[in-house]
Amino acid sequence: MHHNPIAIENLSYIYPDGTHALRGINLSIKANERVALIGANGSGKSTLQLHLNGLILPQEGTVTVGEWSVTQENLREIRNFVGLVFQNPDDQLFMPTVWDDVAFGSMNQGLRDEKLIDRVCQAMAAVGIDPDYYGQRNTDNLSGGEKKRIAIAGVLAMKPQVLVFDEPSAQLDPRSRRQLINLLHSLPLTQLIATHDLDLALELCDRTVVLSQGEIVFDGKTEQVMSNPEFLEQHALESPLSYSRPYCQLRDAPVAMALMN
Repeated sequence: MHHNPIAIENLSYIYPDGTHALRGINLSIKANERVALIGANGSGKSTLQLHLNGLILPQEGTVTVGEWSVTQENLREIRNFVGLVFQNPDDQLFMPTVWDDVAFGSMNQGLRDEKLIDRVCQAMAAVGIDPDYYGQRNTDNLSGGEKKRIAIAGVLAMKPQVLVFDEPSAQLDPRSRRQLINLLHSLPLTQLIATHDLDLALELCDRTVVLSQGEIVFDGKTEQVMSNPEFLEQHALESPLSYSRPYCQLRDAPVAMALMN
């Protein structure tokens, strides 16, 4: 029987202060699908992501990753299956050297010696980080883009089937952002990418899920939702630049003409 790597059914979650973070979420993601998860701050994106590797356990409804239900007793398998890449790499990088950071998760999985070295080198190669040049450096004096790629390498080294990203392009300059998009494009893994960067979503993901106040208000073709500025605005989202430019040019053309005459 073929499982979807991620299957969520009727998931609801209320924080101790009474905030309804998620309400009746149903979502399944197919193998090797790249899905964008968008929504204003407070829409429930982070809460949803934290359920996927058991940092939060379901209160109501079920979350299944691979063949494991997200429960206390399956956490080890779940965390091997789903790799979570946090928004701020500093939350993920805390070892004395880049090498130790990338090796950390795999060592926890019990890898040692040659196997560990192979795994770490492969992961660093996948993100374009040279082990000889970076391996013994401390992450503190690296750029945001380098740190982000090292955090991703540490997750990749654990050989997950699913990658969950929280705002992967946050705090990146344009060149690092471009490298990140190329990297995510090249990874043959199921990916759920929570992002405010709608141009990145448009470029990487055929499918987009929009969360608003803890509910899914859209799940479908990325182009369909991105080309609907009224809908995006209704859910406190900005249209991607690639869609809003022609509209601005048309709107401002008469003004520009008037100024020139």
